[in-house]
Amino acid sequence: MPDKHLNIVSFTIPFPPNYGGVIDVYHKLVALEKSGIKIHLHCFRYDRNPASELDGLCKTVTYYPRKTGILSALSVRPYIVESRRSSELLRNLCSNNYPILFEGLHSCYYLADSRLQGRKLIYRESNIEHDYYRHLARAEKSLPVKAFMLRESLKLKKFQHVLKHSTAMLAVSQHDASYLHSQFPSNKVVYLPSFHGNDQVTSLPGKGGYALYHGNLSVAENLRAAEYLIREVFNDLQIPLKIAGLNPPSSLKRLADNHGNISLVANPDEVRMDELIKQAHVNVLVTFQPTGLKLKLLNTLYRGRFVLVNPDMLAGTGLDTLCETAGDALSLKATLIQLFNEEFTPGQLKERESILSKNYSDDSNCKKLIEVIFDDP
Repeated sequence: MPDKHLNIVSFTIPFPPNYGGVIDVYHKLVALEKSGIKIHLHCFRYDRNPASELDGLCKTVTYYPRKTGILSALSVRPYIVESRRSSELLRNLCSNNYPILFEGLHSCYYLADSRLQGRKLIYRESNIEHDYYRHLARAEKSLPVKAFMLRESLKLKKFQHVLKHSTAMLAVSQHDASYLHSQFPSNKVVYLPSFHGNDQVTSLPGKGGYALYHGNLSVAENLRAAEYLIREVFNDLQIPLKIAGLNPPSSLKRLADNHGNISLVANPDEVRMDELIKQAHVNVLVTFQPTGLKLKLLNTLYRGRFVLVNPDMLAGTGLDTLCETAGDALSLKATLIQLFNEEFTPGQLKERESILSKNYSDDSNCKKLIEVIFDDP
């Protein structure tokens, strides 16, 4: 049987896999390589260095400079798309006839290019981007940045029409799959949850000594969630809260320092973050934008004990039965107090294993992916 080859266009260098969309891309590479697919990875370089770790997963890896700056920002196309244009990328894609997987709307500059028509062009959705940017604008405090986000949201909504040129769309949540199907009824839309790299549930039964919130704290939405937990939920609780994540601003440290029960863990490495998630009694995950699939939710369910969320965190995931849900600050407080009086049991662990293995296994989702791309039964 001849080898199966696949071009993957990634919005960034997918290593290390330490935040949302990059986790999905990296562990997709791992699963595809394990299944024997020959990957030709094309990735844009701007804030990460070339990674030799990718060479063992891919047949070829090519890096392209991202065209950041004012000219890309002034384009009628969204900045995240315009800044990821490369004539070299187009030449390389045209040099073979392999299917092309575009990771995120960011990477879709050439999706409608006539030189690629007749090819299998697969779009991997990570967010409904114009909704995502609209929510980012709401969370942003800087007026110039807020204006930029709103302008990007409008551009992204207009640019979205290029997706009609895709052979298939892969949506990370059921909610997003429904949206894409409504917008593009003639296109094939497949629900395919994010790849995450967890082979088994490693949650520990028993009790932990603190609650944990984690995320990329340089992102306005995550910063807003952390500030909300400090000001509205843990402000008058005795329960310890640890907030962990990348690049926390000094304002968050000052806010946390005002509360004796709250501590900040800045830039933990992967081992430290895994330990924080495992040892927490409750992982608290709140968001104010019901878009995409929050990968940190999946990781936490595979590794942590109790998971307490607000409804927006669960939108379209099908993970409702594995989480405790509270819709406002008072409900979050009450549920936290209740959970800290309970133990996480082996029975709860078994239920989690059953549901996650059925719907979120990287191996089974990789088979579905290969079927979509290569028409394999």
